[in-house]
Amino acid sequence: MTPATDQKIAQRYTAASLEKKGKNKQSLQEELGWPAETKRPVVCLPAGMSENLGGALLEEALPGLLSQDIQLLILGKGASHYGDLFTKLASKHPHRIAIIPNEEVAIRKMYAAADMALFFEDPSDLQELPLALSYGVVPIAPACRELEDYNPVQEAGNAFLYEEKTVWHCFGGLVRAMETHRFPFDWRTIQKHCMGSVK
Repeated sequence: MTPATDQKIAQRYTAASLEKKGKNKQSLQEELGWPAETKRPVVCLPAGMSENLGGALLEEALPGLLSQDIQLLILGKGASHYGDLFTKLASKHPHRIAIIPNEEVAIRKMYAAADMALFFEDPSDLQELPLALSYGVVPIAPACRELEDYNPVQEAGNAFLYEEKTVWHCFGGLVRAMETHRFPFDWRTIQKHCMGSVK
């Protein structure tokens, strides 16, 4: 499935029509009862969360994440401890954190709406990575074989990678992504690299 052929998302799009992706963000924001703010970054945790997926690092990074002007979509799968944590966070921040049902259509709507996908462990072997890339969702992840760190000078790369799995390195990757997201032309270049990198 690609966003060019997906009949269940609000607006189909391709690498050549990425400006249409914003309609999907607006549609999901409205569905969740959030303000429709297409310029506000939407970050997803597409693999849910467990210890193996970097849960300890996530818990360290949460205060920093929540200090940023982002909306957070979390796939509802993984360890129950994190399910409880996210449920509490979503009730505390109802207009910026939502748990997405672990159902195919809801997952595709999440990818169509999201700007970034946040990973706390190497996502190379996760089935969620190629899906995120194919929908033009830019990964923020530990350095890994499947992704290339964005180089603004060469305008190359399809992700924002951090060298060490520490809260500061992870947060640095997020901040770099958010700063770049403010420049639509540069951001669409990275999204095109994402979509073009899926085999």
